[in-house]
Amino acid sequence: MTTAGRPAAPIFALGGGVVAPTTANVFGVVSMVFWSITLIVSAKYLMFILRADNDGEGGILSLAHLAHRNVKHGGRRHKLVLILGVFGGSLFFGDSLITPAISVLSAVEGLDVAVPGSTHLVVPISAAIIVLLFAVQRFGTHHVGRFFGPVMVVWFLTLGILGLVHVVADPIVLTALSPHHGLLFVVQHPGIAFVAMGAIVLAITGAEALYADMGHFGRVPIVWAWFALVFPCLTLNYLGQAQLIMRDSHEIANPFFHLAPAWAQLPLVVLATLATIIASQAVISGAFSVARQAERLSYLPRLTVRQTSEQEGGQIYIPVVNWLLFAGVLLLLLLFRASERLATAYGVAVTLDLLLTTSLFCVYAVAALKWKRWQIALFLVFFGSVELAFFSANIVKVVHGGWLPLLVAATVATVMTTWARGRERVTARREKLEGPLTQFLDEIHGDAKILRVPGTAVFLHPNKTTCPLALRENVQFNRVVHDETYIVSTQAVNVPHVPDDERVVIDDLGDPYDHVLHITLRYGFSDPQDVPAGLQVARDEGIDLDLRTVTYFLSRITVHPSDRPGMGTVRKRLFGVLARNAADPTEYFSLPIGRTVVLGARINF
Repeated sequence: MTTAGRPAAPIFALGGGVVAPTTANVFGVVSMVFWSITLIVSAKYLMFILRADNDGEGGILSLAHLAHRNVKHGGRRHKLVLILGVFGGSLFFGDSLITPAISVLSAVEGLDVAVPGSTHLVVPISAAIIVLLFAVQRFGTHHVGRFFGPVMVVWFLTLGILGLVHVVADPIVLTALSPHHGLLFVVQHPGIAFVAMGAIVLAITGAEALYADMGHFGRVPIVWAWFALVFPCLTLNYLGQAQLIMRDSHEIANPFFHLAPAWAQLPLVVLATLATIIASQAVISGAFSVARQAERLSYLPRLTVRQTSEQEGGQIYIPVVNWLLFAGVLLLLLLFRASERLATAYGVAVTLDLLLTTSLFCVYAVAALKWKRWQIALFLVFFGSVELAFFSANIVKVVHGGWLPLLVAATVATVMTTWARGRERVTARREKLEGPLTQFLDEIHGDAKILRVPGTAVFLHPNKTTCPLALRENVQFNRVVHDETYIVSTQAVNVPHVPDDERVVIDDLGDPYDHVLHITLRYGFSDPQDVPAGLQVARDEGIDLDLRTVTYFLSRITVHPSDRPGMGTVRKRLFGVLARNAADPTEYFSLPIGRTVVLGARINF
């Protein structure tokens, strides 16, 4: 909703009327809004950021790994990119909590304009919408997706028409688009302009969403939709609000809904609510995608991921993320109870996202695009300086709610870095227990006491250098090896999708006759890691195995914190909690439960 033409009200309501609704002030604010959108969205994102796509996928996490892939390994920039990427991804979850709450509240608050005296219904109706929104997530987004395009086209056309009516009534308001009005406002009222920037930033809150949604729509459709529909309609709506405020200062409280005639205000509330539900759905789906990307990049434990569409690989549902977001969004709605109060928390998160994206793009531009220093300097002058001004104007709101997204980001970043660090330590300990794979195969090959039994065994294991604990345990206690033995590793590739013809890598481990093969199944961070489906691809490439009779073996590791140095006690306990609550690998890898054997081991770290 913040990108739908609502920033004027909080700007002119600041401090009980600090920004007086004079013609000069209104023109100055509208000019600042228009040129902020032009610079940050139209120029920075559509001309530069959207060109930094990771095989078609966008978003700050994709940008971070594009930069990470191109910088020198082990250098300062390499570490910096990792830090920025983790914090940027963490900050996205803070945005994902605030966006549905502020969007739904801002739409339903229009009810008090259409039906005076209904203020007490805003929170209950908003809460009901939030409950319904999260409850239907498990059914998938394709149902909402059918109405996404038509509803949003109607929505933006409505914005444009509402604004156009008022612009035609007073065309002089068009001159507010001149940049000199914004510059005069800043020069003549620097203090007021600085405070106003804290609200103006809400006009560009959808910028990061454009980038994150690139994988769903593609860069060209986004650019066309923005310049042909969204940008002109938003501009007309802001101009219409400006004309309304100048004509009647009593409309300051809620100029957006007052743009419509009385008979159309209630339908406008309904349409706004539908638009915010779609916008919230996009953010929730984005949270699912970011969580799966983080998991594939070893920053989160295995998550239970359910595919909700047979045609679209990106349509997924992650129960734990959904219900954590639901609890957080509902809590925010009940605590803040007004979109204007939530806006103070929102600005800090948005401006930090903008600065992180700019910083990561600069690293990427130097490493991959070979930009010169003067090009980076110009980029920072035009975009970084504006975003830094927005951030400075919002940082003063930290004590008034801006701490919320920072706290969420810090918590998620702690979880992500703890898991990454703990996983490194546990992996090192596990590899010592497993021992070299080739040495183990040589030992069992020459041991006459170990029997060959008919059948096919698949051992899931993260690499081909060490021996799967399940294989070692099976040989040690049962003294048998299956006639056909496959060690299968899944590899997360830093691309969204891996085609089937690049899915499988086969290695005979130096002996093509011992009936032991290693198979690597490669998956992009948006691909479900379905091992039987991957083995079917291997079978199609000539591997002789009958998937109906395969027995799958898993090595289950139980971790226990110890007094070993390298991690603090609290972080060790947190890692233990995360490990115990990781998704069941049988379900995660889509293994048949009736033909899966789990053998375990304990590791102290």
